[in-house]
Parts: sequence; C-alpha cells; structure tokens
Amino acid sequence: MPDLSFFKPQSTQGWLAWVLVFFFVAFSLASDQFLTLQNLLDLTETYAVTGIFALGLFVVLVTGGIDISFAAVASVVQYVIASLFVQFGFDNAPLSILLAIACGTLFGVINAVLIYWLRIVSIIITISMQSLLFGMLMWITEGRSLYNLPEWWVTLHNILPFSVHGQTYQIGLPLTIMLVIAAITWLLLNKTHLGRQLYATGGDQESARRIGIRVGLIHILAYGWLGALAAVGGLVQVYRVGEVVPNALVGGELDVLAATVLGGASLMGGKGTVTGTLMGVFLIAILKNGLNLVGVSSYFMNIVIGVVIMVAITVTHYKKRKETDVSFV
Repeated sequence: MPDLSFFKPQSTQGWLAWVLVFFFVAFSLASDQFLTLQNLLDLTETYAVTGIFALGLFVVLVTGGIDISFAAVASVVQYVIASLFVQFGFDNAPLSILLAIACGTLFGVINAVLIYWLRIVSIIITISMQSLLFGMLMWITEGRSLYNLPEWWVTLHNILPFSVHGQTYQIGLPLTIMLVIAAITWLLLNKTHLGRQLYATGGDQESARRIGIRVGLIHILAYGWLGALAAVGGLVQVYRVGEVVPNALVGGELDVLAATVLGGASLMGGKGTVTGTLMGVFLIAILKNGLNLVGVSSYFMNIVIGVVIMVAITVTHYKKRKETDVSFV
C-alpha cells in the first residue's frame, strides 16, 4: 500500500496549499473563464493592493497587535498627494512618494504610541483612528473625487510584457510592487535581528522585555511599517483606477484581515509567514473571482469570507491552546 503521509500537510501553509488546489480545480471546472491567463493576471493585479496591505498588517499581527485603520490612512494619503497637485501644482514624483510614505508612517507611529504608552487595547485605538481619519476626510472633502492627477501617477507602465500563442500579456506595476514588498518583508522578518525581536515580542511581550528587547520601539517599527505600506497601497490603488475616491478603500479591511489570518498569522502574535500571507491573499482572490464567475451573489461572498475567518481563528486558537496545555488530566 503506498505511503500517503507525504501528502499530509505539516503546517498551516501546507493545509492552505491543499485548499487553494481544491478551489482552483473546482472553479476551473465550474467556469471556462476562470482558468485563462488573462483572468489570472487580472486577478493578481486586482488584489495586489490587498496583498500590500496584508503584508503590513501581518507584521503588526506578529507583534501581537492589530490595526484596522490602514484603509483610512491610505485614503487620507491619497487625497493629500492629489490635493497638492490640484491646489498647488506640485508634480514631483519622488518627493510625492516620499511624502506619502512619511505621512503613512506618522499615522502608524501615532497608533503605536497611543497603544503602548497609554496601555490601551490596539483594536480600540485603531477603530478610533479609522473613524477619526475617515470622518475628517469625508467632512473636509464632502466626498468629492479627484480626477485631474499627475501623469506619473496614472500613466500605465509595461513591466514585463510577454506573448503566448500570439496573444500579448503583461505583468503590471501593482503586482511587481507587491512582490518587491513581500521580498523586503521576508528579509526583515527572517534575516534580521529586528525580525527575531518582532516574533519574540508577539510570542511573550513580558519575556521579550526581560531579555532586553525594547518593546515600545518594536511596536513603533511594526505599526510604522503598516502605515508606510498603507500609503504605498493607496498610491498603487489610484494608479490602477486613475482617480482618487475618498471612500474607495474603507470597507475592505475584512479581506485583508482574512488573508493574514488564513495565511497562518495568529491574532495572539508570534506566528505566521510572508508566504502564508500571500497564499491567504490569493485564496481570497480566487474565492471572490470564482464565485463571481459562477454567478453567486456578492452578499453570499461576504458570508463565505466571514465563515472562512471564523474557521481560521478557531483553528489557530485551538492549536495555541493545545501547545500551551500543561494539564495532567
């Protein structure tokens, strides 16, 4: 009898890989439009912004925190950069990008300071920050969209064009940026002393403090990183759609959280990988794309995503309890 233990997943990423294969095959059989190169490329481009946000949120989750204000931060950064061009004719691409990243990082640092030094639960602070930033943005702008944007921001670029059977395709800038950020995040977490400190802080904050880790600075790094990636994701989203819409990003936080949790990140900190996060993003992407192609209602998609999050959280919480169970009964 053949040994089937090779096919048994040994990690969260292993289980997720099998789930991806299952849905990939299922949607390929259910719709002849799913397994086409153009659809898969469009899918990856569409969810590149979600991937960028997820990579930032993942670093925060590793430290044992949570931040759901990133979409509001991205929206504010978008409008600030666009307003500088519309109102003052500021059209310097490198400075605009640096300013956007600085603004996003500042919002992240503010979150970290309030959470750590005031000892307030992270989800409370970030919900408040999300409400504050988004409310002020909608109040000041009156919900007006901006369409007159600088050329550097909306001109589409061919990063890696290629041909298959005479048909021309391309890997676009959003996917390229997401992959570059994924590589940098992987290096940060796996090849630097700071990365080990991030995981240690999430594993046990008090123990990390006792061995000399400056937990406050680690929180600033994590939340600042998410703020910076929120700004980058906001810029990429405008590049894709060619306009700044104040409420375009707010409301999509659930997909980002689902992707990170599905990828193996624990809401209690200290766990997860960059590869798992990207796999989680891709699972959310194929679920929504596949359900849409087979004609499922968008309302039902939200039910599916909600169930997926509940199952993932339940599994990770159960595994955590099993790991820490020292009873003799």
